[in-house]
Amino acid sequence: MRKLLLLSLLMPLYSASQISGVVLDEVTSEPIYNVRVESGDVKLKTDFDGAFDLDVTDFPRYIVFSAMEYYRDSILVDAPIDDLIVRLKSEVKQLKSVVVSANRRAQEVEEVPISMEILPAKLIEQKGFTDLEQAVDQSPGVFAMDGQVSIRGGGGYAYGVGSRVLVLMNGIPLVSPDAGDAKWNSVPLENINQIEVIKGASSVLYGSGALNGVISMSTKEPSLEGDYKIRVQSGIYDNPKRQSLKWWDRNPTFHLVDIGNGKMYKNWGYTVSANGVFQEGFRAEEIEKRGRLTGTLYFRPEKNERLKIGVNYSAQYQNVTNWILWESDSLAYTPQDGTLNRMKALRINFDPYLKYFDKKGNRHFISTRYYLVTSGNESNVTDAATANLGYADYQFAKKILSKHTLTMGLTNSNSLVRSRIFGDHSSINSAMYAQYEHVLNKLDITGGLRLEYFKQDNRIEDSRFEWNNGNSYIPIYPVLRGAVHYAPLKFTHLRASFGQGIRFPSVAERYAATSNGGVIVFPNPDLEPEKGWSSELGVKQVLRMGEWKGILDIAGFINQYSNMIEFAFGLYIPDSIPLSFNPDDLGYINNWLGFSAQNAEEARITGIEMSFNSSGYIGKVELNSLIGYTYMNPVSLNTSQSYVETFSDSSNMLKYRFNHLAKCDISADFRGWSLGVSSRYSSYMRNIDALFEDGFQGVEVLPGLKNYRLNNQQGNLVFDARFGKEIKEKYRVAMIVNNILNAEYSSRPGDLQPPRNFIVQLQCDL
Repeated sequence: MRKLLLLSLLMPLYSASQISGVVLDEVTSEPIYNVRVESGDVKLKTDFDGAFDLDVTDFPRYIVFSAMEYYRDSILVDAPIDDLIVRLKSEVKQLKSVVVSANRRAQEVEEVPISMEILPAKLIEQKGFTDLEQAVDQSPGVFAMDGQVSIRGGGGYAYGVGSRVLVLMNGIPLVSPDAGDAKWNSVPLENINQIEVIKGASSVLYGSGALNGVISMSTKEPSLEGDYKIRVQSGIYDNPKRQSLKWWDRNPTFHLVDIGNGKMYKNWGYTVSANGVFQEGFRAEEIEKRGRLTGTLYFRPEKNERLKIGVNYSAQYQNVTNWILWESDSLAYTPQDGTLNRMKALRINFDPYLKYFDKKGNRHFISTRYYLVTSGNESNVTDAATANLGYADYQFAKKILSKHTLTMGLTNSNSLVRSRIFGDHSSINSAMYAQYEHVLNKLDITGGLRLEYFKQDNRIEDSRFEWNNGNSYIPIYPVLRGAVHYAPLKFTHLRASFGQGIRFPSVAERYAATSNGGVIVFPNPDLEPEKGWSSELGVKQVLRMGEWKGILDIAGFINQYSNMIEFAFGLYIPDSIPLSFNPDDLGYINNWLGFSAQNAEEARITGIEMSFNSSGYIGKVELNSLIGYTYMNPVSLNTSQSYVETFSDSSNMLKYRFNHLAKCDISADFRGWSLGVSSRYSSYMRNIDALFEDGFQGVEVLPGLKNYRLNNQQGNLVFDARFGKEIKEKYRVAMIVNNILNAEYSSRPGDLQPPRNFIVQLQCDL
């Protein structure tokens, strides 16, 4: 042991003295959780803010600090002190997987009492993903469907609006104020540490929208050495297997450029990155052009290292084509006339924050965001809608007697939407939340409560909590959470959890009034919030072999939902207008047939999930895996005849779901060479809207779909591969082949996915 620090204070000694301080990472200055602090027979661990309070009786004495991933160190202290700052140096090779989203604090993933997966930045870069939707589709239990993501079957197809999965960037929801959806292509993948996927309701800590789960990311922070990074990649689509699908004379191409720079100085640091994407779509007339600037700036006062002030920002301009319906099953890469929308848009967020650790080790965290989302046409970025969101969250966290952790907070968000499609609307969403965690030897207990208030325009509060048959109510909706983690053995972790959730209807779901290619969408101002709960039992078994670590996870789950929102086809003529079959009348039937968001589904989803994730070195080979299988039984509990008649299948399976989902990614790195293979499988989607198969009044909505589905019931199986070489530790070249067998598959009916495509990638780290 070496002496790191000698501190002396001129004050009398007494029988019980205090040594208080905080343990920080030497490079990032971030607090280190769960550091073992020992002095003689006194032993404890730092809390999630890296803080510790040591009661000792005599001086001088050595204090030893040790933690996985960090070199062991010691300090000689001659007298009581209440502001000791200790900096530990990280080991070169990392074995611990640390997550922050499950309980809004740093934890090892095996200690988290709910199911979650980690997608590391390395995987995201090496697979050449251009948006978040592609990335999370690699995670076990997650399925991406044309702009919407479902976790364990919790979501179906809702025409691109509303989301039961909450996307977080630096702990703040990144959900559009108008459509209530995640803008997947605007998330700066080039500037994130890792993606954390939480499965199950998480509304206590994060609020409305986390009904089905959470996808969380945090931005990278720079190193003292500084870095400069460039990634360039270009790809080309191969010809599809069926000649009728090929609409091009020249195979379409796609390109991406990332440039990033960052550096940390003595008490301040920054990152900045630029991203550009240009894609000629594999479907006719589908083009995507976008550019993005992203960065962070933060400051730590030299005289107060317990304070951190910063801002994260991102601004994106895009010009994209929204592709909706195919021409026919034989012309599936060609759009129906009138179903293409060219849209220019802006996505801007500006996120100031402040984090402070007081002398008692309590954490105070203020995070804010301004979020601007526009929707336009070919010439105007604000033609359809301009949506603004202001968000603020104050969080207080306290460690009590090293065994108890209390997290409390206040959240408020206000939105303002101006739109020719939705109309003009405003909303306020406020909440109070508290979560308590208790550590008792090998047992961790977590309980939480959130009180949610939501009001849109001058309507009655959507957050009303009623009882006594609706005769009594309060305008605040309570949400509960409970979880238990138990480690009977060193590497065995058992867990059980229960969580409630609620999601309030978006402006688009309630008020959208538009048409596209003859498909009419009607508003439904009477739409009610979705509610539900999820519960699971699980076990994690950690496997270690030298510098390699694997985690085997098995979980059984049940999700229950009520008032689930889906767009239902029907006749939506107002009561004040007589129905007519005369085309000259206002009440002509064809004028009032279309889709409207309805509280149509009552559902229960049960299932079991198994995953095996690993990382680390076996000898000189770095081996990583992300493997999972999910069995789901998604059952509709709505037996209404009018609703059942919309099913294409006679079973009671929820629409746009399936029973089996499997994911696998394995990669190996050896002396600068890397090889990776991945596969994705989803079983047949038995039940969809009958309208898409049968048409209406003799007119096919998706021509050829019924026969296509009859002839393609084997499900989807796709394989990818990648190969790369590092050159002089600063450069990397790679070849990526997606859909290597050129399989024909779809995420939803009428939406065939890309044929085989090839990507060449060059990365440079300076």
